[in-house]
Amino acid sequence: MHSMFRRSLSLGVSLLVLQVVIVLMTTCAAGLFAAKLQSDRIREAYKDRMLSVALSVARLPTVVQAFDSPNPSATIQPLAELIRNASQVTYVVVTDHNGVRYAHPDPKRIGERVSTDPSTPLSGDVFVGTETGTLGTSLRAKVPVRAEDGRIIGMASVGILESQLSDDLAEDLPELIGWLAAAALVGVLGAALVTQLVRRRTFRLEPAEIAQLLETRDAMLHGIREGVVAVDDRQRLALVNDEAMRLLGLTDNPTGQPAEEVLDDGLLDLARSVDDVADRLVLAGERVLVANRMTAKTHDRAVGVVLTLRDRTELHDALRELDGQRTVTEVLRAQAHEFSNHLHVIGGLLDLERQADAVAYIERVGGAGSLTADIIDGANADPALAALLLAKSSTAHERGVELRLDPESSVDIRAGDDALTVLGNLVDNAVDAVETGGIVRVLVRSSVTGVRVVVDDDGPGVAESQRGRIFDLGVSSKDAEGAHGRGIGLALVSRVVTRRSGQVAITDSELGGASFDVWLPETGNR
Repeated sequence: MHSMFRRSLSLGVSLLVLQVVIVLMTTCAAGLFAAKLQSDRIREAYKDRMLSVALSVARLPTVVQAFDSPNPSATIQPLAELIRNASQVTYVVVTDHNGVRYAHPDPKRIGERVSTDPSTPLSGDVFVGTETGTLGTSLRAKVPVRAEDGRIIGMASVGILESQLSDDLAEDLPELIGWLAAAALVGVLGAALVTQLVRRRTFRLEPAEIAQLLETRDAMLHGIREGVVAVDDRQRLALVNDEAMRLLGLTDNPTGQPAEEVLDDGLLDLARSVDDVADRLVLAGERVLVANRMTAKTHDRAVGVVLTLRDRTELHDALRELDGQRTVTEVLRAQAHEFSNHLHVIGGLLDLERQADAVAYIERVGGAGSLTADIIDGANADPALAALLLAKSSTAHERGVELRLDPESSVDIRAGDDALTVLGNLVDNAVDAVETGGIVRVLVRSSVTGVRVVVDDDGPGVAESQRGRIFDLGVSSKDAEGAHGRGIGLALVSRVVTRRSGQVAITDSELGGASFDVWLPETGNR
């Protein structure tokens, strides 16, 4: 029943009730504490007053001299009543050294022994405390009365009823209660205002609705196939979904960390950019990404940026292959006419019954498309390398480019995936650079210390002014018209070399073009 009642309460009512309860409990506690302080203050004030009155009575010369008279009470009783009325205390009692009264508010009690223990003041000490006597429970002060020679000849006791202290406290309570009620009212009004502010900030949604929205948002962000990275206005990561962690190669959730500690330079520059950016190619590690930057705003105020990432590594390879196939298609179209002429020549030689000349002609015009044995033999120690060179040689031949393997190549152990990545991109870059009929030469040396890859071509080469930035993403020495993803292959080569702590150099080739010399030291991970 109670749980059903709690579930039926809205967030606003729950907040208001909770705050009102807290305010009232705090106010009551403060009131009790204030009443206790006031009671203690009244009691201390009366203690000081009674001790002062008692000392005054005990030291009054008339009182001291009256002890030697035949009837001390005749002198002390009127004086004690006068002092009692003047000081507004309940009683002023004076006794001899045996505790017999010389003065009392009730004259009938004069001559009787006091009802409380007089030993403390009669022994020379001062007593201040609460005791119950003939007049009731009272707060009292008792002091010794001394003769001129210092002898204790009696005591003076001054007290006030506890009921009088309670009455004094009761007189102060209405004002105290008024202030506490005003404070409670202000607290309740403040609680109502806070409740309204909270409801406005939460768009008047209930906690269950807020939790459902957060769960839905989290599931959607982590379930989409695009990487999403949110960076707040303090340059800290506010959100990284599952796809973004995969694309960035992250294993632990970096939410809350500074962006500069997680993002690569390309993405970091994009996040710090002032303007929104669409479809920019960036490298994250060795992965090619298409990134978009959008400013996140709340109430027309920028609160951060959102980066969306798409993996373009496979798309980049496909588009590069498409560029190559387009080139091959153009070459084949041009060679179609030449091939027709070759058939006419072969047919004429056969009609003339000159079979030997026809065979020689076929060998002469058809041999250029075969892969030379030195390429296969040179890469024989690494099947993956041989397959790559075979594929690249075949593609180069279709584009009218000759791929040669340097005779000084030696592959003692397998080159590894990094070397294949470097070799493939450098060969593609060189084949793109040369004209039809050009030459690309490859040197590969693989040993226990590392892998060296050198690719030379007879193309236009790389200008001195570009060699310092040719490995930057998007920088290319070739015409970008009709090409997709220019300036990515060499950037990937640079990333691999950096990760392997290797070296790369660009020089002029003996063939007349550019020479790329890459050294990848052995790391133990292939």
